[in-house]
This record gives sequence, structure tokens and C-alpha cells, in this order.
Amino acid sequence: MGFTNQLPVQEDLNTQWQKLEEQLETRFGKPMTLEAILFLIGVRELGSTPRPFTKEEKVDLMHIAICRLLSQSGYYRLAYKDQDGWPHWELVKPLPHTDMFSQVHILRQHILSYFEAESLLE
Repeated sequence: MGFTNQLPVQEDLNTQWQKLEEQLETRFGKPMTLEAILFLIGVRELGSTPRPFTKEEKVDLMHIAICRLLSQSGYYRLAYKDQDGWPHWELVKPLPHTDMFSQVHILRQHILSYFEAESLLE
């Protein structure tokens, strides 16, 4: 598929992404970066009430979010939750090797799917 054929899909993704960013900014009162959205998903998946997290925990929460998001495409599956309730994921199939732009695009698609599947969109 050529670039021109993908353009409308990209525009649609950008429109949906912008709506999500606007909804989250309205809800949280500040602009939301991709990293902030991953952090929110990680906290939600942890099932914890918001609390101060260490820098290491924040990185772990974003990893949880990425694994959860990519589980939608069969790359990861939940292996177990530890005694503290933190989910641990295992890689099921190798991730595709892509450039940074493609990685962001894939994450945005999965985030939008996540918010839709979890009925978190307005």
C-alpha cells in the first residue's frame, strides 16, 4: 500500500488522537503527552489509586501500559500479578522492527483502541 492510500487513515488517526488529547486535557487540566497517557494507562492497569510513585515505578507503569496495549495485537500476554498486585507480562511474539515514527503511530492506534474498548472515550 502506498503512502497516498494511507493518508486518509493517518488523518483520521490524527483527528482521533487530537480529540483524545483534548478530552484528557479537559479532565486533568493540563496537556497530556504520550508518556503521560501511558502512565495513566499503567496506573489504571495496576488498579491502584493515584499516589506518589518513584521514578522507577513510573517507568514500570509505562512498561505495563505498553505491554497491555500491545497485548491487543497478540505481542504480550499477562503472565501473573505479583504479591503487590503489579502485573507481569510475557512476550508472545517478536515485536516488529520499525522506526520511531512508526512506533508512535502504532502506540497511538493501540491507545485509541484501548480507550474505546474500555469505554473511556466521550
